[in-house]
Amino acid sequence: MALFGDRRRAADRRRTNGRPRRRRSRLIPISIYLVVCLLLAWFFESQATTTIIFVRNADVDVTTAANGDPSLSPLGLRRSELLADALADIDVVAGVDAIYASEFRRTQQTAAPIARRLDLDVRITDPYQVESFMADVLDEHKGEIVLVVTHGDILAPLVEELHGSKNIPAMDNIGDDNIYIVSIPWFGKVKTLRLHYGLLLPRTPGNGVFSDAL
Repeated sequence: MALFGDRRRAADRRRTNGRPRRRRSRLIPISIYLVVCLLLAWFFESQATTTIIFVRNADVDVTTAANGDPSLSPLGLRRSELLADALADIDVVAGVDAIYASEFRRTQQTAAPIARRLDLDVRITDPYQVESFMADVLDEHKGEIVLVVTHGDILAPLVEELHGSKNIPAMDNIGDDNIYIVSIPWFGKVKTLRLHYGLLLPRTPGNGVFSDAL
């Protein structure tokens, strides 16, 4: 009987000792699977599509052009509010993540209404440094939505630098309500869309529209 009892106790010990090892062996592939899932989630999130929105400054007041830095006309101020209406909630989750404008008042005033609504600072930059400007935006705002308020003569080169459309028409005196949206996926073709945000504003002679180069 003693011998039988010893054998049973030994068998019980083997079963007891084997359970933790089997549990550990099952936990290892589960842990590896979870780590792989987390790494894949991080990778796809970090490679998300970046969206850059380009607009030209709104209409300027010709009477303030003498100093080389004109401000917006009353029509331009109205149009900047319409721009804010169009873009403040462009993302169903949030709005624009960052806003850039040039050193000139007309771009900063165009960006001001949407910046106020979203509680964002307008970042001042030189859009004519096309390559470095676009590289910095893509590096800092990967996966985000960025608004760039710029000038009519440099808007097309900025879009082209992102491999967007090369068919953006030349800006004219009534082209202030164009919105160009460049979508840059981590893999695949860059898309360029064009929308309008000021169609309801009157276009009448003498409304303070300034020249294209500005």
